[in-house]
Amino acid sequence: MARNRRNRNRLKIDPVVAIIYTVLVFWGWLSIHSAVYNEEAASLFNLSQEYGKQLLFIGGSFIIILGILLSNYRLWTNFAPFWYILTLLLLIGVLFVGKKIGGARSWYALGSFSLQPSEVAKFATALMLAFYLGQSRTNMKLWLHRLIAAALFLIPGFLIGLQPDLGSTLVYLSLLLVLYREGMPGYYIGAALALVALAIIGLLLPLRTALVVLGSISLLLFFLLPKKRGPIAANASLFSIASATVFAVGQVMERVLAPHQQIRIKVLLGLEDDPTGAGYNTLQSLIAIGSGGWTGKGYLNGTQTKLNFVPEQSTDYIFCTIGEEWGFLGTALLMTLFAVLIGRIIWLADKQKDTFSRVYGYSVASILFTHWLINIGMTIGLVPTIGIPLPFFSYGGSSLWGFTILLFIFVKLDAERWNRLS
Repeated sequence: MARNRRNRNRLKIDPVVAIIYTVLVFWGWLSIHSAVYNEEAASLFNLSQEYGKQLLFIGGSFIIILGILLSNYRLWTNFAPFWYILTLLLLIGVLFVGKKIGGARSWYALGSFSLQPSEVAKFATALMLAFYLGQSRTNMKLWLHRLIAAALFLIPGFLIGLQPDLGSTLVYLSLLLVLYREGMPGYYIGAALALVALAIIGLLLPLRTALVVLGSISLLLFFLLPKKRGPIAANASLFSIASATVFAVGQVMERVLAPHQQIRIKVLLGLEDDPTGAGYNTLQSLIAIGSGGWTGKGYLNGTQTKLNFVPEQSTDYIFCTIGEEWGFLGTALLMTLFAVLIGRIIWLADKQKDTFSRVYGYSVASILFTHWLINIGMTIGLVPTIGIPLPFFSYGGSSLWGFTILLFIFVKLDAERWNRLS
């Protein structure tokens, strides 16, 4: 009996997640080292260089992992509202006292280091969403409960949008997938995709032309649908919502977005050609990735990397360093590692005995997937440049520690799965 009790209380850390995390972190460090390598400051521990600082961040991340694994899991399950409120206060505070970098007030300056609260807020938001959906009274069939659940990630997303940091805001919106997984009707996802399509129409076409197109579709539906009050009212409502969306997109584009953000979107949609301005980063990134061929130029041998053609190559554009130095085979391996990691998290989430752990696992997978998709899409010109890091790879302590906390809280919950009551 004593032996069974000891075995029950032993942490069973998932080896696949742990191994992939370690590979990604150290491969990311190698890429940062290559992207900013300085022969005059070649020491790996030189804190004046990004690769020296990143080693320090990596050491800190393993201390964080140890702390999480040795903690009581109730620190995360029972105190989720505390973590959530704390990060909301940090997000509000940074709007007033934060350091402005790249046009966004997203950082707390801490001497030579900075803290980005939007990165650490991800785990707190995921915890709070899991806490709410894990309550026995929560029913995703009820409108009120759906709205409350959505508000839990829309509030931090809105605060981050005010910085402004639209890239991180999109990450929080990805938690809509968790609500769908937990029983929210699929037509909400369909409505979200329809809004995206309308936004693209509003950007591609002049307002009057877009309204004529929508009006023509509405008239066609009027003649095709039964002449009853319900279908006619629904058709009129959809036309009104679509028209309002197209109009709102135009207003946001002209009055809310900064000029550089407007140009990036126009370049992506082919409305403008700006290879020396807004399109420069993506163009140089594509050149770097394409020049790697099948097997790459070799570590520290990337010419685009060495000559610093791509700005932010150690952070947002770290993927192009992989493409140039490791080639197609290297990028394929990296994509496979991320796919296996995210798939493994979803597989483990489905095995959880309680709603809290399951929802938290889905949240982790959604956040990592969105970061992975947008970052790589940005480097190959499929999405606008919106400044979003590649998890565990891009330079930065806030990013690495935020993703580490996010992932290993789930590892802790999964490791405790057999010790908790069903």
